[in-house]
Amino acid sequence: MKILFQIFGLVFLLLNLSVKAQEVDIVDYLKKIEQGNVEEVRSQLPELKKKYPKSSNVLYLEGLLTENGQDAVAIYQNIVDKYPKSNYADAALFRIYSYYFSLGLYNTADKNLTKLRKDYPDSPYLKLVETTVTKTEDIPEEGIPEDNKNSGNTEEIDYKFSVQAGAFTNAANAAALKKEFEKAGMFTTLIEKNIGGTVFNVVSVGRFATRKEAEDFVLIVNPRFNISGRVVELAK
Repeated sequence: MKILFQIFGLVFLLLNLSVKAQEVDIVDYLKKIEQGNVEEVRSQLPELKKKYPKSSNVLYLEGLLTENGQDAVAIYQNIVDKYPKSNYADAALFRIYSYYFSLGLYNTADKNLTKLRKDYPDSPYLKLVETTVTKTEDIPEEGIPEDNKNSGNTEEIDYKFSVQAGAFTNAANAAALKKEFEKAGMFTTLIEKNIGGTVFNVVSVGRFATRKEAEDFVLIVNPRFNISGRVVELAK
């Protein structure tokens, strides 16, 4: 029996070492991204994934390089669920929080922030939240083209709702989506939101006086542009 336990212990040790062997230090890659050398790191990612297929660090790096916000969140969630004790689990959770916050999904964002505080009480990202995050749901008046302000109308429409079409870390992708809406003759805005040091380019489309109008518009615009837009209330 003692020999059997020793064998199980050895197997567990080997498995543990195997998992650790899959990890790779990505600090240098993170520095390159911070310095603006994103494409250089992106070109090295396939080789890193091939060499370290089970590395949570490489997975986090992939999340940083993923331009679509929803896809990036899926990667970060995978880290939080499967590698909760990894080096970047708290960073991944913070980025999930930041994404939902940028979209104005404050309840979902707060749930992730609560988890961050509970599971990673010493995380430096908690301090970052306290010092940099403020709730905004604004589409500024200066962002509305003059021909869309109804200045010639005797009765100005009180727009209360819009549809957030997406949040992108890549400004070019956000601009491309905005251009698609403009080509279709739709009113659209693009606003930068800095959440904890990460800039999200939030694209909104349409302005509506009632939530029902906005909800009806979502049913049309989502399948047409292959997006997951949601109704948001405009700040006064």
